[in-house]
Amino acid sequence: MHRAVLIMCLAMSLIPAGDSAGKLMTGTYSVAPLFVAWSRFVLGAVLILPFVPRSAWQLLRNWRIWLRAAMLAAGISCIQTALQTTDVATVFGTFFVGPLISYVLAVLFLREPVTHLRTALVVLGFIGVLVVVRPGMGATTGVLWALMAGTFYGIFLTMSRWLGPLGTPLEMTLTQLVVAAVLLLPFGVVNFPAMSAPVAALTVASALCSMLGNLLLLYAYKVAPATRIAPMVYFQLVAAVGLGWLVFGALPDLWTWIGLAVILSAGLASTRLR
Repeated sequence: MHRAVLIMCLAMSLIPAGDSAGKLMTGTYSVAPLFVAWSRFVLGAVLILPFVPRSAWQLLRNWRIWLRAAMLAAGISCIQTALQTTDVATVFGTFFVGPLISYVLAVLFLREPVTHLRTALVVLGFIGVLVVVRPGMGATTGVLWALMAGTFYGIFLTMSRWLGPLGTPLEMTLTQLVVAAVLLLPFGVVNFPAMSAPVAALTVASALCSMLGNLLLLYAYKVAPATRIAPMVYFQLVAAVGLGWLVFGALPDLWTWIGLAVILSAGLASTRLR
């Protein structure tokens, strides 16, 4: 169990690290966010391809697989656009509207059971997101992009539950990477940057950190019960704050700290419910 927790901490640190590399690309080197998203999917597919059985390709005949991947492509494109102008911690705090949206959609369309306490925690988490976003109080364009990213990701999470029986986690991961790379291909080609050593290194780092984070996540769920390690997903918020400070010298303001604490508390409490 201790090994699984350590793996989850590493995974939840690698994912925002990949996004931080993307932020450096868009902010420091003026690389288009759509290229960052596209290159992540392309390199991720290449890295995972040798480990996936040929049977995975049959899943591409299902239109629902394409729709699921399109939601992920849209979500990653939006979050990279948000990171271009907004600090990492605020973007991730806003992005965590995704699990809340997923809960509502799962209740409506997948007929998952509803409890008063879980619903109350979802509402509390949404209040936390509102504190981070602060609509009508100078919310930036970047925050709105992050909100869109979380919405797309919430749909993606719900579709992942819906389509989970169609293939193994590794097969589903390959399909989402390949389809997203195909859908974003025109935008990636049009926005292909002048390749320098720093841009190339950050492109690889962004894709590698994201891929390793997601693979370690799958591995952690294999070696420990999901109910025991699921709360570690919220370690992303902690890692995002740390990376924002270490890499960009940025710390959240007081209201963002409060909103992040509310989201973290509601999320951790929700994972303890049966």
